[in-house]
Amino acid sequence: MPKAGALHPSWQQVLGDELEQPYMRQLRVFLKAEKAAGKIIYPPGPLIFNAFNHTPFDQVRVVIIGQDPYHGPGQAHGLSFSVQNGIRLPPSLGNIFKEIEADLGIPMSGSGDLTPWADQGVLLLNATLTVEQASAGSHQKKGWEQFTDAAIRILNERREGLVFVLWGSYAQKKGAMIDQNKHLVLRSVHPSPLSAHRGFFGQRQFSTINQYLSQQGQLPINWVL
Repeated sequence: MPKAGALHPSWQQVLGDELEQPYMRQLRVFLKAEKAAGKIIYPPGPLIFNAFNHTPFDQVRVVIIGQDPYHGPGQAHGLSFSVQNGIRLPPSLGNIFKEIEADLGIPMSGSGDLTPWADQGVLLLNATLTVEQASAGSHQKKGWEQFTDAAIRILNERREGLVFVLWGSYAQKKGAMIDQNKHLVLRSVHPSPLSAHRGFFGQRQFSTINQYLSQQGQLPINWVL
């Protein structure tokens, strides 16, 4: 693992140039100013690149695209949909677990920490990597989306046989660039309670992911937590 807060060397290699772009410099200035103004930012600095650091570039097998980090205390730790151990499950994550149980017949422990998935090659990528406490979407359009677009673009171009999971219209727009001749793209409505009953439940995407990985000669993901 790289030093706290740094980007994993495998990602540095492919995204290092992005870090030096003017938009990323402006983003760093913005984050520094927000902290100096006494605002609480999630996730904590050392966890901002957590998704990249648990899932090195050459080990990515599945990409699950989220939107914003959670904005409540103790929740966000740099992995989309995931919360730290001991934190109550957010409703969307609860619905993801219900679908895993229905699809694969495996009971989930109730822990919302998805780090074991990340360590098996599931890149849990939020479009925006920071947020102000109690202020959903507060760091949108500050530069993060451009950075995470670059990550998706590079995965699309330089890797083959990945699974991209796009839940909801936001993720589907973000994943519009993905070459479906090279990768498996799974789409559905978002697992949020507002939409899950309209086509998230019953899609059996988790078994579909594992079938696809097996066809590629890879180990399936162990979704058990």
